[in-house]
Amino acid sequence: MRMRAVPDAARSPLIAQFRAVRALSVALVAPLSDADATAQSMEDASPAKWHLAHTSWFLETFVLRDFVAGYTLYDDRFPFLFNSYYEAEGKRHARARRGLVTRPSLDEILAYRAHVDAAVAAALPDLPQAAQDLVTLGCQHEQQHQELLVTDIVHLMAQNPVEPALWAPPRKVPVEMPGRLGWIEGTSGIVEIGHDGGGFAFDAEGPRHPALLTPHALADRTVTNGEWAAFIADGGYAEPRHWLSDGWAWVQRERITAPLYWERADGGWTRFGLDGRRAIDPAAPVTHVSFYEADAYASWAGARLPTEAEWEAAAAPYDPAGGNQMDAAGPVEPRPATGGPAFFGDVWEWTGSAFRPYPGFRAVEGAVGEYNGKFMSGQCVLRGGSCATPRGHVRASYRNFFYPHQRWQFTGVRLAKDL
Repeated sequence: MRMRAVPDAARSPLIAQFRAVRALSVALVAPLSDADATAQSMEDASPAKWHLAHTSWFLETFVLRDFVAGYTLYDDRFPFLFNSYYEAEGKRHARARRGLVTRPSLDEILAYRAHVDAAVAAALPDLPQAAQDLVTLGCQHEQQHQELLVTDIVHLMAQNPVEPALWAPPRKVPVEMPGRLGWIEGTSGIVEIGHDGGGFAFDAEGPRHPALLTPHALADRTVTNGEWAAFIADGGYAEPRHWLSDGWAWVQRERITAPLYWERADGGWTRFGLDGRRAIDPAAPVTHVSFYEADAYASWAGARLPTEAEWEAAAAPYDPAGGNQMDAAGPVEPRPATGGPAFFGDVWEWTGSAFRPYPGFRAVEGAVGEYNGKFMSGQCVLRGGSCATPRGHVRASYRNFFYPHQRWQFTGVRLAKDL
């Protein structure tokens, strides 16, 4: 009698998750040539080829090398090439020079991934719980890199004078312009924030702890392209009184006059994305703005940015897997809000909070403990995920973080105000 194959999810939810995550990374680079996958557009970005290899190195190092008896590294040179910032794992290639690694080729990196995939899948049923937890961490780590992969590709293609489109644009569904900004009154008093210990979370999301909230309200949607165009037209980038000192110095030094990828053409604004250059959608959330720009807009609008505690308390009742998030490879972009407050998806929302440890935070032992804790300096917290965040990756407690000048991610603005 012919036996029917048992689906991965029926045998192990973890193997199903592992294979789905690994497949999405490969799908995201399908339109790229070897040259596309090798180039590095700026120091903050990494080549697509490096993202593919680094996420495989992570699994090979912390799972296969450390837990599978007799496992031999695929290539002894790869740990030096594809380690990112793990000091405990030794010397590594300089981040700013990753684009000079023309070899191994994209095909060779894909072969490396296939080798790691097969080895992890074969080992997984017999791995101890500690190693299975590292596979889960590896999947979550790779999902973070998938978003970086998308945004790094956009930045790379934007440097090309012909501004190539990697995917055809999606069919536009007409929507009404959002109405006047509404406000959601937030909870006041003592609230609990941080991960509650159920399911996966990164170490920086805990411990759960009390936070005091004073009377406040959050906007019921994020700021739109049309509203941002009004900020520009009113001299928003030319009026220093709205800007933090560091932000104003950045605007002057870098000659910033609009969100990243915006250009004025024939009297209107256009933007560049994975589907090439197109007119901005005035109803869609503005994106690719820095913390400095977000803070200046909030000042101009007579409001402020929410704290991360205010944001988390407001977002907790909503479905973190809802909204416009990434389900498959393609020309992701923020979409106009419909159907009420959307705290998840479309754009990462800048908060006014610094990325610092919660009370009682302790980094885990070993190299994996370098994952978040050592970056808790000089960065700002963002919440909510974006159109390039793999669906299912974020939670209300999820803390993303970037430096205040950075804006090549899908970053946007939700206003807050005191009551």
